[in-house]
Amino acid sequence: MDMQNVVVDAHGATAEDVLAVARHDARIELAPAALAGMAASRAVIDALAAKPEPVYGVSTGFGALAVRHISPELRAQLQRSLVRSHAAGMGPRVEREVVRALMFLRLKTLASGRTGVRPVVAETMAAILNAGITPVVHEYGSLGCSGDLAPLAHCAQVLMGEGEAEGPDGTVRPAAELLAEHGIEPVELREKEGLALINGTDGMLGMLVMACADLAELFTAADVTAALSLEALLGTERVLTPELHAIRPHPGQAASAANMLRVLDGSGLTGHHQDDAPRVQDAYSVRCAPQVAGAGRDTLAHARLVADRELAAAVDNPVVLTDGEDGGRVESNGNFHGAPVAYVLDFLAIAAADLASIAERRTDRLLDKNRSHGLPPFLADDPGVDSGLMIAQYTQAALVSEMKRLAVPASADSIPSSAMQEDHVSMGWSAARKLRTAVDNLARVLAVEMFAATRALEIRTMGTALRPAPASAAVVEAVRAAGVHGPGRDRFLSPDLEGAYAFVRAGGLARAAEQVTGPLA
Repeated sequence: MDMQNVVVDAHGATAEDVLAVARHDARIELAPAALAGMAASRAVIDALAAKPEPVYGVSTGFGALAVRHISPELRAQLQRSLVRSHAAGMGPRVEREVVRALMFLRLKTLASGRTGVRPVVAETMAAILNAGITPVVHEYGSLGCSGDLAPLAHCAQVLMGEGEAEGPDGTVRPAAELLAEHGIEPVELREKEGLALINGTDGMLGMLVMACADLAELFTAADVTAALSLEALLGTERVLTPELHAIRPHPGQAASAANMLRVLDGSGLTGHHQDDAPRVQDAYSVRCAPQVAGAGRDTLAHARLVADRELAAAVDNPVVLTDGEDGGRVESNGNFHGAPVAYVLDFLAIAAADLASIAERRTDRLLDKNRSHGLPPFLADDPGVDSGLMIAQYTQAALVSEMKRLAVPASADSIPSSAMQEDHVSMGWSAARKLRTAVDNLARVLAVEMFAATRALEIRTMGTALRPAPASAAVVEAVRAAGVHGPGRDRFLSPDLEGAYAFVRAGGLARAAEQVTGPLA
């Protein structure tokens, strides 16, 4: 992927910027105006640091220890101690793309000129990202309030030349060695800088941005798999006509119905071959596919709105305000609270679970001879000798069941911390971590539906003059070209399921259909 450099200025970042840096290693440049703004806000901090009055984050302790005034000779130690003590994460390592996203988003806030850090701090962070050095961050340690403290502290450690990081070659080594190899000088943190490096919603926001991008692709994939299943079940496409969706004007619903209708255009199977078991209406899992997927699309649109607002924010406490008549001041605030991001992270997990649930119901219908309208039991070659896709549905059901557990909101919980100073927290990091698992599970669930529906279409048309829609045929051809087997005797099934998952996760399903339909929503 040919990536342009990402320029970081004082006006925030876009979702495209986050994805470019996190997933595609785009290089970062700091805008001259951003460097000037940081220098101006730093002058405010330096002036306050020289005064005898205590200022939170500048000349005091932190959290419940903010009552202590710290003398000038101890302030560098104060910042080092803050970062070291807060780098308290435990558990497995967090994925590289998540760490790069949270570092880039913290850099975005530093560049806002609201945090009071020196330009050299931002320049060092940009150099670390550009060198492909990724701090080791652990799964547990953030409550999603006062920012993603522990994850960001592990990143701040690396700026100081401490802790561990993964080099461009994927090897984890001491951060000091990696910085030296790339000619990067560790930063000696001054007043306010340690706090500014760890006090933001960057981890949960980065994961939200990436989840939104992934879910946008999976909602399109879900429309395609729903269309394939409808066709394989000899369902009717009349429920997808635009006038039916115009009278319930949810935008996502209309988009999903339109996608399905375009995939099914030209089908020789839909709605015309029900003589064996006439149906007035298809089952809910088939007929209501646009309503469920569409509600998910609208949820995604709301989540993207929240993400865009947060991407334009400068999240820190305290913040530097330089636009007053007094030449600048520092104000405490609660903008680090992750509630806005946490809520939509949880909301997306609910939408993903429901989309997976309806997809699994369609798969089960394809495999049940009593409800599949003429398909063999479990789509088996020789039912009884062969089990077909019986256990593929078990795997799919297990994934859906886990997604239902992951849909339980993390943001409804709160555990007081810091001696009751931080007595209400968002759990946004936890919401983001479980959403990442839910997104991956959704891709697997859709892959199983695709696997079953493509096999069913081939069985349905085998030895007959019936033909699926051209877009459906293109999907079947692409799936087989990807090495996922079609109908036949039982074989080792796991490789086919993993191949189907890889095909869906890489966007192959929508691309195959779009060869015929043109771009889908």
